[in-house]
Amino acid sequence: MRAPLLRTVAAWLLGGAVWAAAAAEPAPSVEAQSRALQRASDAVVGVRAIAVEDARSAATLGRARQGSGVVIDRGLVLTIGYLILEAEQALIVTDDARVVPARPLAYDVATGFGLLQPLAPLRIEPAPLGRAAAVAVGEPLMVVSGGEDGAVSAAELLARRPFAGYWEYHIEGALFTAPARADHSGAALFNGRGELVGIGSLVVSDALGRDQGRRSGNMFVPIDLLPPILPELQARGSSAQSRRAWIGLNCVETEVGVRVVRVNGDSPAEIAGVEAGDRIVRIDGTDVTALDVLWKALWAGGAPEREVTLEIERGGERQTLKLQSVDRMKTLRSAQGI
Repeated sequence: MRAPLLRTVAAWLLGGAVWAAAAAEPAPSVEAQSRALQRASDAVVGVRAIAVEDARSAATLGRARQGSGVVIDRGLVLTIGYLILEAEQALIVTDDARVVPARPLAYDVATGFGLLQPLAPLRIEPAPLGRAAAVAVGEPLMVVSGGEDGAVSAAELLARRPFAGYWEYHIEGALFTAPARADHSGAALFNGRGELVGIGSLVVSDALGRDQGRRSGNMFVPIDLLPPILPELQARGSSAQSRRAWIGLNCVETEVGVRVVRVNGDSPAEIAGVEAGDRIVRIDGTDVTALDVLWKALWAGGAPEREVTLEIERGGERQTLKLQSVDRMKTLRSAQGI
């Protein structure tokens, strides 16, 4: 069961002056704040999923996955996409231990969001959506995970900035909070009004940002990315931005540039001969100075399926490789309904 919400409310009230200053309006009453946070907490559910047996993602995520989601409509649960990526089974677990089967409705490569459609009524009041862009650095927030082992805790926004992931991923306006939560997958981030402002993605060691000192925290995908694409997700299972080139690389930034740490099996990069340890020098003529530069150049270079020119450095020598990129969505084992 979740930790008593009153303890979190108390933590919120300690930061009330910060919240009120950030919001440029009086802080809500204790009663109003408690009601809003209680409703928000009640909207968070547990999510369990099993990926199809031949899922490409099983190598890194495993087949059995567990996390959280948020009821945002009476027939819709928002979660982090990797929980339901290539899923053949999905279950929603309510706070009172009810287990409801669900249909994976959407997985969006571009944002990282996933949508589930419960196959029976949840009888849960949806959480209202807020604006991540309106959350101020230093503002006290609430993190809620769902399911039988769900928990509630206070958090602080440390930073808002673009985020580039090692797995061919980039978003604007990502939210970074502390303290870090291990049960972050699909967890909900709420503001003082009990409005949803983010969905939990991962733990990071540099929540403050580059060159700002090491501090662990969580990265949340901002809810602001959802409203513009929600109709597409419901109608087609992904947004138009998700139809983009993929070459199958995991890369990180180092002091000497962007290096490959893993090559996905049977990917365009593996077929072309890219190896772990290679430094990416250029892509389609663009100098690769950072991770976001690499991914943005890949996606902006033309059609999802095309020839990509990659210049690498290996053992002090440079090589030019030709890759045939693919549409990322076409590489996934599709669950029924996606």
